Amino acid sequence: MKRIVFALMASLAITAAQGQTAVSDSTSQKSKPSRLTLGGYGEVGYSRNYYSDHVSRYSQPEAHKDDPSHGRFDIPHVTFYVGYDFGNGWTLGSEIEFEHGGNGTAYEKEDEEGGEWEQETEKGGEVELEQFWIQKSFARWANLRAGHIVVPVGLNNAHHEPLNYFTVYRPEGENTILPSTWHQTGVSFWGRYKDFRYEAQLLAGLNADHFTNTGWIHKGHTSPLEFDVANKYGVALRVDNYTVPGLRIGLSGYYGHSIGNSYPNDANGAGATYKGKVVIGAFDFTYKGHNWIVRGQADYGYLGDAEQLKYLYNRLNSKSPYKHSAFVSSHAYAIGLEAGYDVFSQIESLRQKQQRLYLFGRYEAYNPYASKTKNTAYDYTAVKRMAVGINYHPIKEVVIKAEYSKRFLKDLYNNEPSLNIGVAYEGFFHL
Repeated sequence: MKRIVFALMASLAITAAQGQTAVSDSTSQKSKPSRLTLGGYGEVGYSRNYYSDHVSRYSQPEAHKDDPSHGRFDIPHVTFYVGYDFGNGWTLGSEIEFEHGGNGTAYEKEDEEGGEWEQETEKGGEVELEQFWIQKSFARWANLRAGHIVVPVGLNNAHHEPLNYFTVYRPEGENTILPSTWHQTGVSFWGRYKDFRYEAQLLAGLNADHFTNTGWIHKGHTSPLEFDVANKYGVALRVDNYTVPGLRIGLSGYYGHSIGNSYPNDANGAGATYKGKVVIGAFDFTYKGHNWIVRGQADYGYLGDAEQLKYLYNRLNSKSPYKHSAFVSSHAYAIGLEAGYDVFSQIESLRQKQQRLYLFGRYEAYNPYASKTKNTAYDYTAVKRMAVGINYHPIKEVVIKAEYSKRFLKDLYNNEPSLNIGVAYEGFFHL
């Protein structure tokens, strides 16, 4: 009986790993054995960082060159998924996520505020409703979904479960410049036709008050309010092709206005003059075959009216939750490539037990401040990063990860090596 249950969970986990909608894709099929779907994923990580954690490590790099290392345990993400098939093409999906084991309020040392201690509160805190939607499926090629949905722009957002990347933590480049996981309230039309999967979304716009020099639009989808402001709107698109066996190629993008998408709506303020348009283009692929897994992505983004953001009313107001004193870049980019080979594929006894051990390497380069707004430079944001390590899968739903990584910064600054160890699971099943 246990083998049957595990086989079913493994099959569904593979389906889920194909994308953020994979679970919902399965719930829309009429052949499944039950209407209720449960599942989720989680990660535990340990890091030893062999570089300074002082707030002045970039402004005074020489003074902190020999600072001691520091370590931390973390639970980056734990999610619980519940889906239900009402019949006649109507389905529900919901996912709640616990980030860093928190309850929504935490003290943080803000580098952007000169190392000031602040008590951070975000919408939903660190316990977030990542998905909640109602869907009507008319056919395999036509599905309409409304509610709180994942925005599949970039490789990481479309495939963010921990079995979909080799590193202990989510790929750093995309996780720096884009929201991760990017989820917003809106409407989605998606489907599959022959070798293509496609999706188009209409969403509430991003909020320029949240943009930063070190994270670009990373926090732009969040809201400190009890609702998402929708004075402006955004559109997200994604197309994936599966023509070549084992290969998935994806293109995705986003367009929307961000200035003025704040509360209260100042109709005669900056939002009436400036738009702050956000344009993102992304390419990604995944190849699985011949005992190899290879993944890659390239993201490029443009932000209009970037030089105006520092002077927006909410960012200057000392009582608002948007206090940012730095300029924001008009351009940002992230590229990454990773490859892993299953050495257990060459050992028959381990292959028969379906155990896998991937030796992998990863390289990425990213910069959330790729342009000098008003001649202001933050050169420490330009990062090249490499990582080498292993992923051991004792069973299909569990992975144990270990890696050595190093960030390479410009010559003025100190490089940042670290050792990371983690364990993660991912599973979905029907009751």
